[in-house]
Amino acid sequence: MKSSACEQLNPNAMSLSNSLKFLDQLAQNNSKEWMDANKSWYQECRKEFIAFVDELIREMQTFEPAVAGLEGRKCIFRINRDIRFSNDKSPYKINFGAAISEGGRHSENPSYYFHLQPGENFMGGGIYMPPGEVLKKIRQEVDYNPEELKQIVAQRKFQDLFGEIRGEKLKTAPKGYPKDHPNIEFLKLKSYVVLHPLADAEISGEALLETTLECFRVMKPFNDYLAVAVS
Repeated sequence: MKSSACEQLNPNAMSLSNSLKFLDQLAQNNSKEWMDANKSWYQECRKEFIAFVDELIREMQTFEPAVAGLEGRKCIFRINRDIRFSNDKSPYKINFGAAISEGGRHSENPSYYFHLQPGENFMGGGIYMPPGEVLKKIRQEVDYNPEELKQIVAQRKFQDLFGEIRGEKLKTAPKGYPKDHPNIEFLKLKSYVVLHPLADAEISGEALLETTLECFRVMKPFNDYLAVAVS
């Protein structure tokens, strides 16, 4: 049975409730047949999400000039999954994601990330699983300038929103660094990212845009630190 959109797209509305409903249904009906039957709903939600990202970019320029000139449609990720080497043959991702970064979503620069998925929404940023040479540069910056990073992480707002830097870690010290290095826990990281979860109710609320912008403002010194490292 074909689903229909529960509400009309309003370009001025920053709620993503319609997109959240679509993704919830997609998670239960992850097939090409269902997507074909609901293509107009998908296109409507895609436009809704792009409009939200466009507005984020427009507002972010007041504190993050590096995003000037970016377009929302070039920051979002494709919904189709690459199933060639996966045991899970579900054809579609069950989320909408956008990486806002100087140079685009596939840039090696630090990014501001928004993830929409029922029950698993979050805002985040930083650099996820960088290639070896980029990771080496970040570790060099941590080694040379650890106090700035510590001060950023220790800020009250940073702690309240993110808690700590996240990422998979090496079991031992990376090559070239002693196991008793005073900042070994930072150096063992293989990603340098921060996350802040969002409840589904917040996605549907009127304050979503400002909540996201405030999160990104607090994140900016962290991304600035990483940008210096990889530049």
